[in-house]
Amino acid sequence: MSGKRVRHRARRRAAPVVAAVVLTGVGSAWALSGIDPGPGPERGALSAEDATPSASGNGSPSPSASPATPGRRASARAERPGQIRLPSGTVVDVEAVSTRADGSLAIPDDIRVAGWWRGGSRIGDPFGATLIAAHIDSTVQGLGPYAELLGVQPRARIVVRTATQRQAFRVTSLQVVPRDRLAGATDLFSVSGPRRLVMVTCAGPFDADHGGYQNLAVVTARPAGPPVRTTSG
Repeated sequence: MSGKRVRHRARRRAAPVVAAVVLTGVGSAWALSGIDPGPGPERGALSAEDATPSASGNGSPSPSASPATPGRRASARAERPGQIRLPSGTVVDVEAVSTRADGSLAIPDDIRVAGWWRGGSRIGDPFGATLIAAHIDSTVQGLGPYAELLGVQPRARIVVRTATQRQAFRVTSLQVVPRDRLAGATDLFSVSGPRRLVMVTCAGPFDADHGGYQNLAVVTARPAGPPVRTTSG
């Protein structure tokens, strides 16, 4: 796969339709239900930004919050992702990103860095989707870590880390979806609905005459257990 491809419009076109390709069943490569969570999350800690308490009805931290103890279940405090550990063991840094004026997601140019959509759910939230997207390749850097998602296996384990927590997920579905088919389905990354992790990257074929990458690879994973506190934060 030539790194030059991402310099075409494909790199810009992948993001606007990210929110249109999950939970639809269209173009699904495989899907699972009744996932066995498997072993608990791995040990370790991450220093990251934006550790933000979840708000209760009055906007104050949840009363269920308790002092953090490494290795114990996290309280109701929700935090943005800071790193994601892929099934291969590769760790990808995660930055908080927003949408541009045209509605596209401002994914980091660096293929070693993924973008978490700040409008979605955080680790520790009880509902909704946490969307983490990244480019598949780069002119300068070549193939990126997210390329492994194109061949991800059922029940593969992914760990997301925040400033003070970690949470493991098990892959439940892989979809390869035409890039422009579901551009209007903007509600699919809602903060409501089942708790899930959604990872998105570009997928072939690549057609320079038609905007570059023609498909998106969408991987959905469900929690393998609750978040676990790693540091006092």
